[in-house]
Amino acid sequence: MAALGRALRALRVGALRVGTRGRSLGPAGALTAPPVPLGAEPHEEEPMAAAQRKNPDFHGFSADPEADVLNMRAVFFSGVSIAIVLGTVFLHYLPDYGLRQWARREAELQIRDRESRGVPLLDPNYYDPARLPLPPPE
Repeated sequence: MAALGRALRALRVGALRVGTRGRSLGPAGALTAPPVPLGAEPHEEEPMAAAQRKNPDFHGFSADPEADVLNMRAVFFSGVSIAIVLGTVFLHYLPDYGLRQWARREAELQIRDRESRGVPLLDPNYYDPARLPLPPPE
């Protein structure tokens, strides 16, 4: 438990100096404070932040503002155009899942057949009344 407390204090105080293969560079238990507070070391500004400061309307395509706008417009125009064209073609060639086209063709065939036989298009008795078991009249 004492070792755990020492390790936590070491992490709060500063980073351990670590050499090759994770071995400490100093004597056992020796801690060195970092020269500057953690997170305060100077670092390079991120490229995206620098580009946004240079060009507030930065879209992420190029550091040059004109090329950035041109590339953004080209990508979005071609992307939307491709999505609309290919999406429309995809939807047009989907199979007839509702069977609406088949039902229409079948209905037209049935109408032609009934007209040629001289039978009414809609029969008032869909089922044969002689074959239906009806309750006795009261």
